[in-house]
Amino acid sequence: MPGSSRLPVSLRDTFRAHKSSARGQLLALNLDVFRNIIFVLFLFRWTRKAFYQLKGRGIGGSIVDVYNSTCRTLYGVFLRLPGVRTKVQTQIAESLLKLERRLVPSGPGVERTLTLPQEGWSDDQVKAALEKLAEMEHTRWEDGRVSGAVYHGGDELLRLQTEAFGKFTVSNPIHPDVFPGVRKMEAEIVAMVLALFNAPEGAAGVTTSGGTESILMACLSARQKAFNERGVAEPEMILPETAHTAFRKAGEYFKIKVHLVACKAPHYKVHLPSVSRLINPNTILLVGSAPNFPHGIIDDISGLSRIASRKKLPLHVDCCLGSFLVPLLVKAGFESEPFDFRLKGVTSISCDTHKYGFAPKGNSTVLYRSDNLRKYQYFVSADWSGGVYASPSIAGSRPGALIAGCWASLVKQGESGYVEACHKIVGATKKIESAIREDPALATDLKVVGRPLVSVVAFLSNSLDIYDIADGMSDKGWHLNALQNPPAIHVAVTLPIVAAVDKLIADLVDVVEDVREKERRRIVEGKGEKGTVKGDAAALYGVAGSLPNKSVVVDLAKGFLDTLYKA
Repeated sequence: MPGSSRLPVSLRDTFRAHKSSARGQLLALNLDVFRNIIFVLFLFRWTRKAFYQLKGRGIGGSIVDVYNSTCRTLYGVFLRLPGVRTKVQTQIAESLLKLERRLVPSGPGVERTLTLPQEGWSDDQVKAALEKLAEMEHTRWEDGRVSGAVYHGGDELLRLQTEAFGKFTVSNPIHPDVFPGVRKMEAEIVAMVLALFNAPEGAAGVTTSGGTESILMACLSARQKAFNERGVAEPEMILPETAHTAFRKAGEYFKIKVHLVACKAPHYKVHLPSVSRLINPNTILLVGSAPNFPHGIIDDISGLSRIASRKKLPLHVDCCLGSFLVPLLVKAGFESEPFDFRLKGVTSISCDTHKYGFAPKGNSTVLYRSDNLRKYQYFVSADWSGGVYASPSIAGSRPGALIAGCWASLVKQGESGYVEACHKIVGATKKIESAIREDPALATDLKVVGRPLVSVVAFLSNSLDIYDIADGMSDKGWHLNALQNPPAIHVAVTLPIVAAVDKLIADLVDVVEDVREKERRRIVEGKGEKGTVKGDAAALYGVAGSLPNKSVVVDLAKGFLDTLYKA
């Protein structure tokens, strides 16, 4: 057209080619930049992980971690080799069959109820069956023969608890308008336990089904707090290696990485410098025990509190075992250590009312310094078609009868009752400890672990096989707790044990002398020390301690759990 100018076709093609080439170069450049960014982020992530690994464990500790991991992996591969796997599985099956024969009644006269009766049983039939079940052969906890397990407050209290059950059998605290009495009792239980642990104004708590749930809830609260307030998506917590295994369960359930800190001899308390080194931006919780389950040792809670305050981290004190003993040690005339909310770094505490609070099994509490911390454990669903749903802990429906039994136990005992029980229980524990430390028949070969202050005394031996001693005590009708890392035995004293403590010490003297004599004979016969042993504890823990990979023990434990559900 007149007055217009157009580029020649060749120039237009050239321009388009240059434009297309420029776009391609820009795209390639952008891809390179994107790849470089990804690489830098990848490098930063793993450099950061390596830095905190070296900071927390040190070069030597990191090398040991790699070595142990390699040993576990290689041993796991070895166990999966065809010939080895078949032999191991055969031995596991034999062990489980032996266990089943001991736990599951069989033979003539054993009745099993595997389906609903066509017609319901009469009251007399049910009562007779219950009586028969109650009288099945068992370790006599009634005679004080069982370490821990049964935290019995006496027959009078038991009758009162049974009456409380009867009044609130159908109650469920999920319906507070239907069962206002249960709501009131639950709130008062929490208030009483908060007061026992010197909680500040504004502190809060909930009841749970037991110590494990209390610990799970404390870990969940810490995880949710860190996620909501700091955006922590890869949470980690630091705990003593002696802390209750419920913390490891919480780590597995809630995807929290667990760092274990050694509790070395002679004190067996958590090593504070190691705790400090392991703290990093992903740390959500520090943990201490008052006391721990294995050895009955109270960690340095004051030291942990200082670290937690300085690093602005939550600190949970597991007082499930110490429960109503530790807060009352001083009033009962015994030595104690700081452990509760009077330490400003302590943000949560777990306390089992069903241990030395003597409440029925299925009762515990988790306490928080503030209501804000408690809210992080709540579950709320606002858009469910069934209506707005909210629950304070893992369970939805809960047995109000247990809450009634707990409330009745606390108000029946009162502070004076618990102080008296503390005096008896801790006094008996110290009697056992003194015998092991001072009686030549025991002190020659046994050594008390650390310096226990509460109801648990643990002991080990450098000259005798401690698991032989455990099996010897079992043969005499005692059910004590075998420990590992290091191999040891502990006694958790309860009120029933108080009455049997002299017999326990006398039997321990006899068993130690018997094991000592067997060792002497072996040495005289030239067979060496600590020979092959046949007892259950020696077999299980002796094998477990010698394996770098615990998969065999895990299989045995799972088989044990399966056995519990065989009718």
